[in-house]
Amino acid sequence: MAQIHWFPGHMQKARREVAEKIKQVDIVLEVVDARLPESSRNPMLLEMLSQKPRISILNKADLADKRRTKLWLDAYEKDDQSAIAIDAQHARQLKQIPQMAEKILAEKIARKKARGIRNPHVRAMCIGIPNVGKSTILNRLVKKNVAVTGNRPGVTKNQQWLKAEGNLELLDTPGILWPKFDDQIIGKRLALTGAIAESVFTDDDVALWGLEYFQANYAQALAKLYKLNADELALPAHELMTHLTDKLGFGEEYDRMAERFINDVRKGELGTYTLEVPGDKIAERD
Repeated sequence: MAQIHWFPGHMQKARREVAEKIKQVDIVLEVVDARLPESSRNPMLLEMLSQKPRISILNKADLADKRRTKLWLDAYEKDDQSAIAIDAQHARQLKQIPQMAEKILAEKIARKKARGIRNPHVRAMCIGIPNVGKSTILNRLVKKNVAVTGNRPGVTKNQQWLKAEGNLELLDTPGILWPKFDDQIIGKRLALTGAIAESVFTDDDVALWGLEYFQANYAQALAKLYKLNADELALPAHELMTHLTDKLGFGEEYDRMAERFINDVRKGELGTYTLEVPGDKIAERD
């Protein structure tokens, strides 16, 4: 099975620029995918930004399993990590982000006001891996389409400062992955949700892993979409994939069924889902 790795040149450049500009910001807005909150965090960036206050923004919450999203928010709260789940595409709960930032930075803002600065600016850096919705969030916060968006990884290439309402200033950054996935399950989670370029993974491997995960966690969604009975659902994942290939009229074109399954997952045909829960083991990432 091929290893999943993806680290374009512009990401290495962005990594250096983030390290250079971190001193200019007061707080970090870390955007993750609510469907895989830990797997979509970049440990390389978190290490660089560890000295700054941070808000974890679980975006695409409308696509995630609500019960599991609550588990994640509870887990972050237990770890004293500020977090919020939002649906940036429809601008829900976005106003809470600047409010949370001001609350976290209350003492720093008060000190600036004591020095005679009437309306201290809050400078925030927005970070995250590709395709988690950073630019969409920024566009909603500034109420203009100033940050480039796209439903594919690696759209944002350059960093730029954006002025939001009030005293909030935002620095957009490109989506940055880490150079190597030691835990290939992380790569498969990211591939299934569309966070990495399709040229670096094999549909068959990702689809087979995803099918097995849905069998174990969202079996009823599979049964409903593909009209499967209990015996079919109980088949080993590779046998079920072969069965679906024939059942949906793909003949012996197994790869077409794999592509179909991945697209069904991404388009929400299988409903809301979350690919990990707090406590799931993640190997060390370099």
